[in-house]
Amino acid sequence: IFMVLSLLSIVYGALRCNILAIKIKYDDYDVRVKPAAYLCIFMWRSFEIATRVTVLVLFGSVLRIWVFLVVLLNFLGFCFYPWIIFWLSKSPFPENIEKELSRVGTTIVLCLLTFLYAGINMFCWSAAQVELSDPDLISKSQNWYRMTVYYIVRLMENAFLLLLWYIYRTDFYLYVCAPMLFLQLLIGYCMGVFFMLVFYQYCHPCKKLFSSSVTEAL
Repeated sequence: IFMVLSLLSIVYGALRCNILAIKIKYDDYDVRVKPAAYLCIFMWRSFEIATRVTVLVLFGSVLRIWVFLVVLLNFLGFCFYPWIIFWLSKSPFPENIEKELSRVGTTIVLCLLTFLYAGINMFCWSAAQVELSDPDLISKSQNWYRMTVYYIVRLMENAFLLLLWYIYRTDFYLYVCAPMLFLQLLIGYCMGVFFMLVFYQYCHPCKKLFSSSVTEAL
């Protein structure tokens, strides 16, 4: 019961972050979110987060040491990614975050922001993509390529972790139909991606402002 309540609270938080990110990106427009959009976001985040957490738990139950390496690599990868993009862009260091902050204080704030960004992306696609070269620190463009790469890599990672769990599973899972659970988790993650595509294709409140639709981008 507590796990279900925790999952619902996390999904609700992800839903609110999605809506907030949309309003921040399109603050010049009157954003009206319809009930169908709320439903798609809820289903998208529910399947995405639940399957991701379950995969990590199953993998950690048989390879306890290696799960820390997986989490650490995910965290460091997403933490340094915004900084790498920022350095490649050769943009000036952000100075307008807060006038009272020194350069050291600004660096600390940006590090904390990227830590939060990395923590979110370990479990689900972040609603707001950090872009340190932007004055608002948030990417205003809809990057279909980055999203596609994220979900393809995440699906492959989940499948690989589940395969290792299947190979090294213990007698604790003797009464669990491992192939069926393997298939259900992969299908569950694909269902999350499906509801995400439906949201961006049909239910996004600002889909008319996109330069290209999801189907055209794919």
